[in-house]
Amino acid sequence: MGHWLERNIVEPGKLPLLLALTAFVLTFAVTRTVTRLIRAGKGPFGNVRAGGLHIHHVVPGVVLIVVGGFGAVASGRQGVGAAVFAVLFGMGAGLVLDEFALILHLDDVYWTEAGRQSVEVVVLTVALVGLVLAGFAPFGVNDLSQDEVQNRGTVIATVVGNFLFSLVALYKGKARLAVLGIVVPAIALVGAVRLARPGSPWARHFYRRRPRARARSSLRAYHHDRRWAGPRRRFQDWIGGKPDEEVTRLPGHS
Repeated sequence: MGHWLERNIVEPGKLPLLLALTAFVLTFAVTRTVTRLIRAGKGPFGNVRAGGLHIHHVVPGVVLIVVGGFGAVASGRQGVGAAVFAVLFGMGAGLVLDEFALILHLDDVYWTEAGRQSVEVVVLTVALVGLVLAGFAPFGVNDLSQDEVQNRGTVIATVVGNFLFSLVALYKGKARLAVLGIVVPAIALVGAVRLARPGSPWARHFYRRRPRARARSSLRAYHHDRRWAGPRRRFQDWIGGKPDEEVTRLPGHS
């Protein structure tokens, strides 16, 4: 079955990656469905506890990543073993990245505003792996002709140049464009040439004595966030569930 898929549907050698991505997406979807049911008090599900300790699903996720990762390295890229370990790795990654915000903040922020970071990382991961499956190579190597690929200097220059685009985009406070630009250099180039976001390292360093640039940067960021923040939040809520409302306490109240 696996060989038939590789010959007729998937580019040779990419079946484990496809299986890992599929397992990743399905695991994340099932996990979010279960956690939303637990939150709503519906269904037979409940939090896993051992000795009064809440066992977050990032724990079995780490175990699956370790087993799947080491198993994949040991089994190579072919055969049933590679497919099984790819699925285990994808499942583990889905469980771990679903609680990425918890790892980042070292706090249970799953249903808070900060918990949106988990959904964003999952979406970026799916986009990146999907682009690789579609044939994009990191830093634009796929854009080179066969003759250019034979020239080691051209390959190195292309990789270094596109890496710098991603680095500049990240320095300008445009993390999403920088990450996606790893496999689609044109995206990183857009982030690199446009104004930096206010508060980014680039803005603090280069706009410090340029009030007009600071003003343009703040105005562009304001219009961008006003246009896209709402749709992005609704999309994240649709995928991962709406965070709890934050209660603002008055001074003197606890």
